[in-house]
Amino acid sequence: MREKVQFLSNGVTLSGALETPDSGARCFALFAHCFTCGKDVAAASRISRALTAEGIGVLRFDFTGLGNSDGDFSNTNFSSNLQDLLAAADYLRSHHEAPQLLIGHSLGGAAVLAMASQVSEARAVVTIGAPRNAEHVIHNFSADIDKIKADGEAQVSLAGRSFKIKRQFIEDIEQHQSDDLGRLRKALLVMHSPIDATVPIEEAEKIYRDARHPKSFISLDDADHLLSRKADSQYVADTIASWASRYLTTSTEKPQPTVSAGHVLVEEKDRNFAQNVYSDSHHWIADEPKSVGGSNSGPDPYEHLLAALGTCTAMTLRMYAKRKSLQLEDVSVTLQHSRSHASDCEGCTDKPMKIDLIERTISIKGDLSEEQRTRLLEVADRCPVHRTLHGTIEVRTSAAIEPH
Repeated sequence: MREKVQFLSNGVTLSGALETPDSGARCFALFAHCFTCGKDVAAASRISRALTAEGIGVLRFDFTGLGNSDGDFSNTNFSSNLQDLLAAADYLRSHHEAPQLLIGHSLGGAAVLAMASQVSEARAVVTIGAPRNAEHVIHNFSADIDKIKADGEAQVSLAGRSFKIKRQFIEDIEQHQSDDLGRLRKALLVMHSPIDATVPIEEAEKIYRDARHPKSFISLDDADHLLSRKADSQYVADTIASWASRYLTTSTEKPQPTVSAGHVLVEEKDRNFAQNVYSDSHHWIADEPKSVGGSNSGPDPYEHLLAALGTCTAMTLRMYAKRKSLQLEDVSVTLQHSRSHASDCEGCTDKPMKIDLIERTISIKGDLSEEQRTRLLEVADRCPVHRTLHGTIEVRTSAAIEPH
């Protein structure tokens, strides 16, 4: 499932694409594309889709001033790229889960190496055709360096497109020459082609040499820099998924909290609307629809309420039918919640009042007499949840005592 997302970075709206498995992501990855490319470059798209097929949700986005993102590219630099990546990680952290896997292609690889230590939840980093330092990108417009330094800016041609490069871009890159890979403290996979004509394989050797273990190197054989062949990007994705499985924590591996029988524990999932709901032996998600700012990753609270009444109704009818040996083949319950003006209530003449209204439609199938059908409908009104909703309910609220 692909979802268009937007988030802010330094007051600028960035556009991204979040791809997640239909069955839910076991963890999330953040993908940084190559210099002047966009989130939809073939390699990024193919790798993201392939990782999604392996159960990993992937967020890729356009850096400031590129693709569908706002901002002026000429005012960006390597530092702003790092800020964009951190903003993307924050988006995942607040709406889903923080990225455990960081992937960078070309200059994007240098960027994830530089910012990875600031994403504490990240457990593994992958570079694809990446330079050891951001300064390497300058060779793309080396013929214009003197003009940029003299005039403050110059229009340069990169991959057949024209971009304005300012002096501040070069000065900023020079500040990122001493990134210490020794403090990365995350598993590292370096992937590079020996025939890469854009970033020579010697750059991969520098990354591997400076990083500490655990680290791995994979040669991409005869692939080009942009992984333009589908088979190459598929191989990269398959390799990443297999390698990263050693380091990533999947949702199924996270211990479920202990909940006593008859109790329910609700914990925030994404610092927005999504909630983890636990009983003594079950776990599910509650959320709000996208129309009100949620992610629609689970039923909303009123859907849970309707589900409680509907399931209790069906269970009660089945239990009664078994006890009375009725030929009840199937029961289905459709419910809808709304708020309606009260037709008869104390004080209605002084102030309009509304009441909560649940409309319940019960479908009963089977070789049953009209008398038996009528009796089943009467029994439905006696299901425990129905009686609770119609009874006097008191909710006692107290604050949990947090340990110091």
